[in-house]
Amino acid sequence: MKTGYFKEYSRCLNRDMEFKVFGHAGKPVLVFPSFNGRFFQYEDCGMVDACASFIESGQIMLFCADSIDGETWGGAGEPKERIRKQEDYFRYITKELMPRVKELSAEANDSKVIKPMLTGCSMGAYHAANVFFRLPDLIDSLICLSGVYHAGAFFGTYRDEFVLRNSPLDCLPALGDPAHLNHLRAARLVFCAGKGAYDETMLRDTLAMEKVLNDKKIPAWVDIWGNDVTHDWSWWRLQIAYFMKRVLEG
Repeated sequence: MKTGYFKEYSRCLNRDMEFKVFGHAGKPVLVFPSFNGRFFQYEDCGMVDACASFIESGQIMLFCADSIDGETWGGAGEPKERIRKQEDYFRYITKELMPRVKELSAEANDSKVIKPMLTGCSMGAYHAANVFFRLPDLIDSLICLSGVYHAGAFFGTYRDEFVLRNSPLDCLPALGDPAHLNHLRAARLVFCAGKGAYDETMLRDTLAMEKVLNDKKIPAWVDIWGNDVTHDWSWWRLQIAYFMKRVLEG
C-alpha cells in the first residue's frame, strides 16, 4: 500500500500540522480522528486495514487529518477562546488541508478532480459532519460513526455565534437557503450509532440528526445497530467496511 507523510505549516493555526495519505488512486476520503486523536490514530486502531481492499484496488485514498481537540472541545480555557480556536481549526481544514487533498488527489488521478468523502468516528464524526453541513458544495458523501452533533455536550450553556456555527443540530433547523439545501440533498449521507455501552449520547444525537434531516427532506441512511454494539474501534472497523462498500457502489 502506498503511503505518504506530510508536515506543513498552517497559517490558520500558526503551527505545523501533520497528515498521512494511504493509497495510489481513487476517491479522496478525508478522515478525522476521534477525540484528541492524532493523524496516525486511524492507522494504529486498525481502520486503515479495515479499508485496505478499497485502498489497494484504487477505489479510495485516505487522507488522515490531525486534531487540536485538547485546545477546543476538551480544553480547560475560557469557552470564548476555545470556540474561536475551533473556528481556526475549521478554517485550517477547509482553506488549507482540503485544497491539499484536492491537489494530491488530482495528481494521483491523472489530473481528475474528484469530490471528497468525509468520515470519522466519535468526535471525528462530529468534525466530518460540521464541515459537510457548512460547506456541502465541496463534498459529495459522508460516513459518520457514533458522533456527537451538538456543541452543548462540550460548552454547556455557553452560547455565541461561533458555538452555534459549529453545532450542526443547532444550525440545521434554521437552514433555509435553497441552494445550500440542494447541495445537502444531493450527497450520500450515512449516520450510524449503536445501542450498547458508552454510545448512549451518540445514539441520542444520531436520532436527533435523523429527525432534523427528515424535517428538511435531506435523504440520509441512519442505521442503528444493536444492544451489543459499543463505542469502540472493534465495531467501527466493521462499520466502515460495511458502509464504505455501499457508498462507493452508489
